[in-house]
Amino acid sequence: MSKFWSKRTHELDPYTPGEQPQDRQYIKLNTNENPYPPSPKAIDAMRAAADENMRLYPDPAAASLKQAIADYYSLNTNQVFVGNSSDEVLAHTFVALLKHDKPLLYPDISYSFYPSYCSLFGINAKPIPLKDDFTIAVDDYKQGNGGIIFPNPNAPSGIALSLDEIEQILRANPDSAVVIDEAYVDFGADTATPLIKDYPNLLITQTFSKSRSLAGLRVGFAMGNQELIEGLERVKNSFNSYPLDRAAIAGATASIKDKDYFIQTRDKIIDTREKTSRALGQMGFDILPSAANFVFAKPLHHDAETLYKQLKQNGVLVRYFNAPRITDYLRITIGTDEEMAILLEKLSELL
Repeated sequence: MSKFWSKRTHELDPYTPGEQPQDRQYIKLNTNENPYPPSPKAIDAMRAAADENMRLYPDPAAASLKQAIADYYSLNTNQVFVGNSSDEVLAHTFVALLKHDKPLLYPDISYSFYPSYCSLFGINAKPIPLKDDFTIAVDDYKQGNGGIIFPNPNAPSGIALSLDEIEQILRANPDSAVVIDEAYVDFGADTATPLIKDYPNLLITQTFSKSRSLAGLRVGFAMGNQELIEGLERVKNSFNSYPLDRAAIAGATASIKDKDYFIQTRDKIIDTREKTSRALGQMGFDILPSAANFVFAKPLHHDAETLYKQLKQNGVLVRYFNAPRITDYLRITIGTDEEMAILLEKLSELL
């Protein structure tokens, strides 16, 4: 600790990202990265953008990207916000929409950045316990609050809510912003974007990192009622007017327009997830139903932390959370068929 730190800095409990060890080559199944490369059209667009115009500032509104997202989801551009990763978009959302006197509600087992944001921005929060089967208890969100946020599908469970359940939460909270973090929605859940027209309190965040294979580009976005988007724009322009560079705007725009490539790689991941889930079940794992690009797996006859360490020693990284209620589980990102075959082979040897 430092005497130069502010009081708030001393109080922070920072987010811990998945490990990125450099000591050897690993099969990385720990950070939910896409195993397939980005759209070739996105790569070409980024290369083309890296020209002499890099001396100029990018478009602060990223108008071409907003238009591509709006076209994809049948929205208007004033219903779209873009930022440097969905984490930054979420950070702006916490400040713009979720910092109120009443507590913010979110699941007790969820994206671990949420409590970090609450600590950073001084937001009063009330974690809501998941049910014993790790599903979100919809009725528990029908109470006084200053806002609601949850991922759909949830992480690290991978379990998704239906649109009907989401509507129940929206209807019960007309005076609060309800934020749905759809980082993994493309892998098996239904996006709530069709509900935007009926619910002015709904904000949806998404990312290009997962289903679009652009984690290295750091592009995220939000969609919702124009009033909510204006709130995000006010915060963004009080923080960084140029969050996306020229290459990022060009690459993300080309990526979302390349629907065929997106469908091809997404379907491969879904197919591999289902095959992997069946194989893990046959090996003695309890697998939660996943609509994401990972599975949450509980070894029924072995210690999860020990298995995580043994897999790492054998060159395979998975994610272990030393946290209440989930210490018996491993989160396993879905890689290629070849990578998952190696995982299963190593597990077979260890078990």
